[in-house]
Amino acid sequence: MTSPKLTHIDDHGNAHMVDVSDKAVTDRTAIATGRVLMKPETLALILEGRAKKGDVLGVARVAGILAAKRTSDLVPLCHPLAITKVTVELEPNEAENAIDVRALVKVSGQTGVEMEALTAASIACLTIYDMVKAVDRGIIITDLKLVEKTGGKSGAFKL
Repeated sequence: MTSPKLTHIDDHGNAHMVDVSDKAVTDRTAIATGRVLMKPETLALILEGRAKKGDVLGVARVAGILAAKRTSDLVPLCHPLAITKVTVELEPNEAENAIDVRALVKVSGQTGVEMEALTAASIACLTIYDMVKAVDRGIIITDLKLVEKTGGKSGAFKL
């Protein structure tokens, strides 16, 4: 049984950017999620707006949006895309002492936005960590994953 050919590796084993010029332009979306676990006191600090670095959820939202827009600068073989929409939602979960992050990215283009959604979710999580790490060194970032994608030749995916 042969392994599937990796699209980012050429016939000589070298990494390269995939040529998408012959692909059709289609509407594409991707949704990624992540979770930040913390002490109850840390979550209360965030929700009450008492974090010394400021509005944790607001800054994390903006950081996630900016990260989606800069993905091709961070992930070497990603194409720069004209993203048409990015949303980053941050949902506190007091029962589990967590903040659940959901990033949605859209584009009309020749390649998907999975990496942009994953980057947005991960940077939002990292920003939350950064803004409260001084009061809680035990923060855990977990469950970063692509949960849905639409568009393109490979079609829809839902976890």
